[in-house]
Amino acid sequence: MRPILSCDEVRNLEDLIEKEGTSKAELMELAGEFTAEQALKLAPSRVVVLVGFGNNGGDGWVAADILAQKKVHVDVISPCDPDEVPAMLARHVARRTAGRDVNVVVGPSRDELSVLIAEADLVIDAILGTGFHGSLRAPFNIWIDTVNDLAPTVLSVDVPSGLDASTGAVADACIRADITATMLAPKTGLLSGPGPEYAGQVVVGELYDKLDEVIGDVEHAAEIVEAADIVDFLEPLPADIDKYSRGSVLVVGGSSTYPGAAIMAAKSAARAGAGYVAVAAPEPCANLIRLALPSIPVFDIPADSRGSFGAAARSAVVAIAKRYSCVVCGPGMTVSAGSMDVVSGLLALDIPLILDADGLNCLSRVAIDGIDATPDMYRREAPLILTPHYRELSRLIGGKGEEVIDLAGAIDAAQRIVWAAGSDNLIVVAKGSTTAIVGVEKVLIPVSGPASLATAGSGDVLSGILAGSAVLWRDSIDRWELLAAYAVALHSYAGFAAAAKLGEKSVIATDLIDLIGDAMQMATDEALKSLGAAPAGEA
Repeated sequence: MRPILSCDEVRNLEDLIEKEGTSKAELMELAGEFTAEQALKLAPSRVVVLVGFGNNGGDGWVAADILAQKKVHVDVISPCDPDEVPAMLARHVARRTAGRDVNVVVGPSRDELSVLIAEADLVIDAILGTGFHGSLRAPFNIWIDTVNDLAPTVLSVDVPSGLDASTGAVADACIRADITATMLAPKTGLLSGPGPEYAGQVVVGELYDKLDEVIGDVEHAAEIVEAADIVDFLEPLPADIDKYSRGSVLVVGGSSTYPGAAIMAAKSAARAGAGYVAVAAPEPCANLIRLALPSIPVFDIPADSRGSFGAAARSAVVAIAKRYSCVVCGPGMTVSAGSMDVVSGLLALDIPLILDADGLNCLSRVAIDGIDATPDMYRREAPLILTPHYRELSRLIGGKGEEVIDLAGAIDAAQRIVWAAGSDNLIVVAKGSTTAIVGVEKVLIPVSGPASLATAGSGDVLSGILAGSAVLWRDSIDRWELLAAYAVALHSYAGFAAAAKLGEKSVIATDLIDLIGDAMQMATDEALKSLGAAPAGEA
């Protein structure tokens, strides 16, 4: 796993590295070397380096110096004379570089800048670093617009200029990079909100040769889960397994209005590995679900006049749920008095429980001021996995004027919920363009899927994958965060497979279900590749 750092955590890491004997001046030299190395991979003959006032600009000055020594023509665009750069370390390397074989252009007009960029093979963006937030000022807003209009290829240093490194928020303008060479570790903003769209391919320069020894001593926002980290969940089934030892899942959901959600969750649980799957649904939609799922038993549950769970549903669902290894509650169930009663009844059981969709909305409706204000309501001994998207997460914390809109906000909101309960077995899967798995001690970021996953029913498929995976590997789960990360990764790989087969804009949620097996193979191949073994079918 690779740590993801906030801006404050990066500064703490740099301080720790300095105490270990590598100064910030040396780190700037190493950052410039890494930037130049990435630039040279693109084989440019003419490079424009845009530098700002701070240490990010210093990295750019170092890179420019190295590229010039490699016989690349370099134009450095600076807002001020090298002797006037405010940051001390950056001023030192700016003076040094300006005295060598580079062309320094101070404060060019837009037309002058346009000519230089149009003649270049590559633009290196070293304008603004991780300390930037808020609004852009001249001339940087003009520079960024010009780069986006004219540059053929852009390499950003640390973060694209105009992007908030903590939140992923974009200012008035933001560099659209093809590659972002980020230093020491990925920053939260590169994964949050529109960050991935502006960052392009992210490559990490570790810089410090003992980074693995010290980075664990710094608190970090999250960790990226790679395919090799979930390889244990990709092992083949043992020969002596049967449908009972593979585990059983009960999907509690559906309604006359939304019967399909329960169908998708149940079928996904079966595809993900569960040996036995059943559905408990309101009686008016039960036959429709039976027709769609001939291999899956469906229990008729008392309904209200709208075809949702009725007043007598709780006792019926609880009696059935006790026979299963894991319960998924929420897909398509709607929010009703009977549904809220069902959720409360399932929370009281000693069975792993996944609350999704309207199961979460029922939970937030019961709470008056956010569920974190009444943790006894959801604190339990058995594992509990909550799977909210950002709007559902906002409702779970009671609104409180804190709408969740980005990854950093989602992590904060999820941690409030988890820490209020204080349970090792409570996990929040905060779903977004980048999904965070939040536990009491760890935040994990699995591989993000394509935009094609942003379609109705995609979350129902994920809840089924979570349940099927949970029961299949229930005897070997040491960390529920990692199990959830595996399930989210499968969902992402299924999205990639569906987009490749059908086109990004044409994927619907049901397409994902039959590609879960393909997703497992993609994850396996990726894990083998990262571990140095040949993927299936390759010698």
